[in-house]
Amino acid sequence: MTTNIKVKKLNPKAVLPTYGSEYAAGADLYACMDDDVTIGPHETVMIHTGLAMEIPKGYAGLIYPRSGMASKRHLAPANKVGVVDPDYRGEFMIALHNHSCEDQTVQPGERIAQLVITPFITACFEEANDLEDTARGAGGFGSTGSK
Repeated sequence: MTTNIKVKKLNPKAVLPTYGSEYAAGADLYACMDDDVTIGPHETVMIHTGLAMEIPKGYAGLIYPRSGMASKRHLAPANKVGVVDPDYRGEFMIALHNHSCEDQTVQPGERIAQLVITPFITACFEEANDLEDTARGAGGFGSTGSK
């Protein structure tokens, strides 16, 4: 399944998102800046992509870490998963957080995150006095599969 996404380059050096393989779910987003950016230990820095997009109504853009960057360099979006609503038209910025104890340097043109375009449902929230009972009930964190 495919859908067209309009992308506006806000910077001529910006790179359009690319997929790393035929069946990749996430498209790589690239850093767009003039110079290297060093992110100190446990610091968060906003990294430009130089892109704005028109995500269609009924879809959202979800920004996830790149697995290699997160596992090898300890760099990942600070908010874990960024949610881009279909009415947002500003620049896609990645709040990249350094989870390590060493400086990490991001270079211009480096792949910094991945974008997944996904449909979503808008819920109509309805107040209720009672909820249907289930076997799980109110069991919370770690309650499933325990004896």
